Amino acid sequence: MIKLVASDLDGTLLDNEGKLPEGIFPAIEKLSARGILFCPASGRQLTALKKMFEPVSDKILIMAENGAIVSYKNELLRCDSLPRSDILCALDAISAVPDAHPLLCTPDCAYYQSEEQPFLTYVRASYISNAKGNLKKIALSEKVCKIAVYDGKGPENNGMKILPARLPDLRIIQSGGNWLDISQKHADKGQALHFIFEKFGFSKEDCVAFGDHMNDYEMLLACGHPYVTENAYPPLKQKIGKIIPSNADHGVLKSILLLCEGILP
Repeated sequence: MIKLVASDLDGTLLDNEGKLPEGIFPAIEKLSARGILFCPASGRQLTALKKMFEPVSDKILIMAENGAIVSYKNELLRCDSLPRSDILCALDAISAVPDAHPLLCTPDCAYYQSEEQPFLTYVRASYISNAKGNLKKIALSEKVCKIAVYDGKGPENNGMKILPARLPDLRIIQSGGNWLDISQKHADKGQALHFIFEKFGFSKEDCVAFGDHMNDYEMLLACGHPYVTENAYPPLKQKIGKIIPSNADHGVLKSILLLCEGILP
């Protein structure tokens, strides 16, 4: 019996304009009426996700910062923060990458130092709670759960060729578009899903998950019923195999409505 539906947002549940599909809140209400929890699972910050899903905030789990944070009914259940020494090492490594700009993500705020464009525009558009500061000083005083890096040259051609070798003890993953994320090795959506299973007494077979990029891979492996959207990153489509309509065609919403009728996609 399905008890949990976890879905990535950008490129998966959200359309190509970054908007929730019309009808998602009634669909989440229907899931809840059937005893099924919905969980947005995103690289976005907790503050932004709370605002996005405010109409159904009492009926959902939230997985933020690519799994480093899990929240339920305004209670912070999990916050997997980076050691300060690792943050400082990462900031030094990022400074050696051309056109790469770091963002320190905490449960309450995202901190930037560079005001280069278009980095700053993207930060202010995607992170509701943001502030400028000295990142090395912030690393010594705040709980940082993720370092998001805007790579102006494209991560696959730039940062991903440099940072993994410089930071072998950290998890470095391309998260979509011009962004890559740096976190603890075990801080991913899959580990967060295992945490949720243990916390709520769910099993792997109780869970359906949807994704579109490699930062969703561990989550999709961890659940019993994984699906990717038609627009997903080709290597991920190859690995998972179960494909639903694209984000532009509201594949996740259509799948949720099928679940509400007791039908797996």
